[in-house]
Amino acid sequence: MLIARLIADPATLESRLDAMTAALADSAVPVAHAAMLDFCGEVLQIETPGDDLEALRSAIDTHFEPSDAIIARDFIRVPELFISDMDSTMIGQECIDELADFADLKEKVADITERAMQGELDFESALRERVALLEGLDEDAIYQCLDDRIRPNEGARVLVETLRAKGCRTVLVTGGFHHFADVIATQLGFDRVVGNRLEVVGGKLTGGLVGGITDSSVKKSVLLEEMAKLGDEAQSMAAGDGANDIPMLEASIYGIAYRAKPKARAAANGWVDRGDLTTLLKLLEIREEEWVA
Repeated sequence: MLIARLIADPATLESRLDAMTAALADSAVPVAHAAMLDFCGEVLQIETPGDDLEALRSAIDTHFEPSDAIIARDFIRVPELFISDMDSTMIGQECIDELADFADLKEKVADITERAMQGELDFESALRERVALLEGLDEDAIYQCLDDRIRPNEGARVLVETLRAKGCRTVLVTGGFHHFADVIATQLGFDRVVGNRLEVVGGKLTGGLVGGITDSSVKKSVLLEEMAKLGDEAQSMAAGDGANDIPMLEASIYGIAYRAKPKARAAANGWVDRGDLTTLLKLLEIREEEWVA
């Protein structure tokens, strides 16, 4: 069986549900039950005895777009692990693009970033190419960039702190840099940070990195490592927006594509296309009075 929870335009929700129910009547995922969750007048839960997740996702996209949703094969509950990408997920910017602006290279770097996030370029090669362009930039530019340009996405802190209050372990894992991620993690309440390290010598960026690269395989391995510590009954939620998040999203019980690139969204079984990050709390059936403001 499949369970979907979704939030869409309330003004047309009933008519859209009727249309989807009719369309799926003779399909592999007929609607067996649909009702608003009692705790919140925004969340619609749909149940089907079918197991074709792709077909149900396609139907939701067809009839409810834009929407925010989670599709699961079992009862949806608060996970024991939340693991998230940083750039364009927990924060609204791509840090390396904003940092490159201090070297008058934003347009060039941003183009490489976009192609990498779309899955058109090898992540590690694209990362090293962009970092190399920053050679000679003062380290102080990082701190100025953090102060002036980097902002959490709406609802990020409430999401992380509320999940932590519910006993969920929170991990920020990024293809970006510890210079940024350590600060953001502290602001938002993450328990652990995994990312890349910019090499700095004499107060200037060398254009190189220190240590291994945090790429898509590392993101997935961090998820699996954390889950192994939590036990077989634990559940996970991962959030990301780009191609390098796909293995992590696919390995998670709830893989959430946050305003994501097409490839990442297609790989996820949940998405946020219209609301802010507190939407995930609603989809997990956490009452607003329980949110940590």
